Amino acid sequence: MKENAREAILLAAREAAMAYGYGGINFRDLAETVGIKAASINYYFPNKASLGEAVAKRYWEDISADLDAISAEARDPIDALRRYPSIFRASLERDNRICLSSFMATEHAELPEAVLKEVQTFADVNVAWLSRHLTAAGIVGPDESEPRARAIYAAVAGAQIIARSRSDISVFDGLIESYRAAGPLPR
Repeated sequence: MKENAREAILLAAREAAMAYGYGGINFRDLAETVGIKAASINYYFPNKASLGEAVAKRYWEDISADLDAISAEARDPIDALRRYPSIFRASLERDNRICLSSFMATEHAELPEAVLKEVQTFADVNVAWLSRHLTAAGIVGPDESEPRARAIYAAVAGAQIIARSRSDISVFDGLIESYRAAGPLPR
C-alpha cells in the first residue's frame, strides 16, 4: 500500500504541475485527489521541494524511456526525428496540458535548486537524444548537432506553448509542419 500511495501522489503531482506548474503542487489538493490526509504526504515527501524534485525526475525518466521507444520503433534516425514532436503533442491531447519541464522552467526564480536541476536534465535528455539522431541521420555533423538539437527542442516546446494558449492542437500540428517545411525538423 505504501508504494501505491507514493506512486499515486507522484502521479497527482505530475498532473497538477502539467496544468498549473510548480505553484500548482499543493499538498491539500493532492491529498484530496489521492484520497489520503494531507499530513500523510509528508511521510513520503517531507516538503514541497522534495516532491517537486521527485516529480520532475520521474518526468524526465519517463520521457527518456519514451524517446528510447521511439528510437526502437523507428525505421531509421530520420523516422525517429519525425516522431519526436509526438511526445509534446501527447500532453496537449490530455486536457490541453503542456510539458511539465516547460511549465516549471518558466518558474525558474521560484524553483528550489534540486527541482531546477531536474527540469534542466529534462532539456539535456531531449537535446542529447536529438543530437544523436541528427548526427546518425547525416543531417548535421557532430560539431553542429547540439545547436541544431537545441533549436528543435525549443521550437517544438514553443509550439506546444502557443497551441495551449489557444486550446487548439491544430496550431501545434501546423507549427510542426512549418518547421518541417523550413528545415529545423526533417520532412
